[in-house]
Amino acid sequence: MRHWLLFFLGFTVVAAAAEHPLVIQTDFGQKDGAVAAMKGVAVGVSPRLAIYDLSHENTPYDIWEGAYRLKQTAGFWPAGTVFVSVIDPGVGTERKAVVLLTKSGHLFVGPDNGTWTLIAEDLGIAAVRQIDETKHRRPGSEKSFTFHGRDVFVYVGAKLAAGIIGFEDVGPLLEPRVVMLPYEWPRLENGALVGTIPALDFQYGNVWTNLDETLFARLDPRVGQRFRVTIARAGKVVYVGDMPYARTFGDVAEGTPLLYLNSLMNVSFALNMGNLARQQHIASGPDWSVRVERIRP
Repeated sequence: MRHWLLFFLGFTVVAAAAEHPLVIQTDFGQKDGAVAAMKGVAVGVSPRLAIYDLSHENTPYDIWEGAYRLKQTAGFWPAGTVFVSVIDPGVGTERKAVVLLTKSGHLFVGPDNGTWTLIAEDLGIAAVRQIDETKHRRPGSEKSFTFHGRDVFVYVGAKLAAGIIGFEDVGPLLEPRVVMLPYEWPRLENGALVGTIPALDFQYGNVWTNLDETLFARLDPRVGQRFRVTIARAGKVVYVGDMPYARTFGDVAEGTPLLYLNSLMNVSFALNMGNLARQQHIASGPDWSVRVERIRP
């Protein structure tokens, strides 16, 4: 098994090795053959590739949602895993087609349009290369401008995952930065936690935040204590409510709101056996903000 070792900024990372997992994310849905076409291209590169789906049911054109799904999952995959993420409303325009190598040794292939915002923060940027489409494009696709997921990104991702090319073969080295989407950074402000709603737990309508357990601990929480939650969109308040901090949903009565730590150990809100997001018309994204205050006796 071949390995390519790269040295950037004083550290060593494994950039590519033969037969690493290939993980694909899109906003294409599963009603047509787009995802199957991408997988067919990958299998054509190497029939031995292990190909996995992250999600194909992302909200169309929602770059932020795709960025969060990468954050939610990438850290659980081993170094060397290649992620192809195609939520690309600017397909065919001047946005750069890149491969991002993180300090953790993961590779991310797709458009540099904000998709890498949270991965860059969490895993760190080792290096970024622009894909040389004169060398790395599916043969016969040169006249196609609207399906780079099939013709460029999964083709390059599969070659990286199969060890056919290394990171250094992708194309020219760029500055070690990517397009970053603005959002409400998590912080303690005047005795309250302030952050954003990066995603919903869509199946159940639970509301997730980017306030982690370490930050939450600064409010000295105890199970059963009540907190005031204020949620706004673009500065306009959408919801204000009081709820207890609970370990899990069944610790409160059915239909009762609760504050809990989700599976990523971030502050979240829910209705036991209900859908808080739908009931209160709450959504997610960088224009949503949340404020959490401990209610003192």
